[in-house]
Amino acid sequence: MTLSQTRSRTFPSPEGSMDKPAVFTDEEITRFRAELAGKRSPGAYEPGRWSVSPLTRRPEVRGPMPGSVRLRDATLRSVETLPGVVASTEAKEAFLRRLAGAGVHEVVTAGLAGRDDKALRAEVEVIKGENPDCRAVLPLLRTTADIDRAADAGYDAVQIWVQGLGEASLVYNPAVYQQAWRGEDWRGPATPRGRADVVARALPLIRHARSRGLDAVVPMLMVSYLTDDVLDESVTALTAAGATEITLFDGPGAMSPEAYAHLVTRTKELAPAVEVGLHPHNTFGLAVACAVAAVRAGADVVELSVNGYCGGPGNADLAATALAFEALYGVRTGIRTERLTELARAGEELTGYHLAWNHPVTGTSAFSWGGMDLITQETAVDPLLHNCLEPALVGNARKVPFTPDSGPYTLADKLTALGVDTTVAQVDEILRRARDVMTREARLLTDADLAALAREVTGAPARTER
Repeated sequence: MTLSQTRSRTFPSPEGSMDKPAVFTDEEITRFRAELAGKRSPGAYEPGRWSVSPLTRRPEVRGPMPGSVRLRDATLRSVETLPGVVASTEAKEAFLRRLAGAGVHEVVTAGLAGRDDKALRAEVEVIKGENPDCRAVLPLLRTTADIDRAADAGYDAVQIWVQGLGEASLVYNPAVYQQAWRGEDWRGPATPRGRADVVARALPLIRHARSRGLDAVVPMLMVSYLTDDVLDESVTALTAAGATEITLFDGPGAMSPEAYAHLVTRTKELAPAVEVGLHPHNTFGLAVACAVAAVRAGADVVELSVNGYCGGPGNADLAATALAFEALYGVRTGIRTERLTELARAGEELTGYHLAWNHPVTGTSAFSWGGMDLITQETAVDPLLHNCLEPALVGNARKVPFTPDSGPYTLADKLTALGVDTTVAQVDEILRRARDVMTREARLLTDADLAALAREVTGAPARTER
């Protein structure tokens, strides 16, 4: 009996491929699918996109959520902190074009250092040329002249950073180190000696940015050290000067999701007309969770990066954050999700820093559950059983490894892909030989290995070998 003579009602084979022996009847599959349908709900289940727990969409479970959230990508600024990354201007422009084309609402570019006005204008033109609605944000500005350069180049917003401490903020002042190295005394009447001094230095910059028609995005750094009193004083002063957004930066990654929610809630109470953003770090693997908690509490903007790139433990990952909002909570991000895996690969090429194989959403094997028959064949019953996301939704793909746990159904699919026509008995023999080789050589077999074994058993060459 050949495989083509045994019709499978459970796992129909692709057109032009061999059929496999049936496991379940059509009636059984119909009942399986009806059972699954009874456990799903609209929104939490979108055929061809995702199937997540209906609990994630129940208001009394998930809490209040907005209809949409803005994602601000800071990859180009963040990669400046990655050791060993030396990318050409052309490479950065190509990456920036992909980033804006992926539907990101806002892009934080690299800072001013080493770049002239022509380079700044070119950067804005790349962003707007790819997506006119994408906002360009210039970070790390310290003087009114810096702000003028941003305005003249066509940026939409500037980031005016405020250190999160008082006198201890001097640790983060580059001028202190430069003067000390030259043997100069950096201490003077203008040296900040308390929190009020630190905040006061930002106020004229905020006012100047607003006078030039720019949004003044004010990152408050080291927010894990903020007390309620310091938060109140800082937000009051910064918003009175015209800040359009207060961004809560957690450089150490020392904030829990609940702590972030608390800061957002209090900031919204203090300045209801001002937007609130956050920039979480991933020290405990909770950056996406912090983003969700903050947005639930009223945050308007999440600052993140492709592949989570940044110094230390990194930022919230763009792809994982976008899909968490879209699939789990039904919050629109505007991201063209089908471009996310391509964008992740572009980030790897730009930086030379590669993701773990199982990195959420965009890892090369993020949609590989192994090679057991019960895993590889379930997709014919329902493709969203183990994969709660459809790989094509994010531009990724399922992978099916051939392992010692793989059975005849998985092997039959592999052989079909290789263009080998076999009988049931031949599949069994190829499977036996494959397991022997894997045991003897302590390794997995490649498609080329399987094709070679198939030639030995069937005497027929494979159409394609990979």
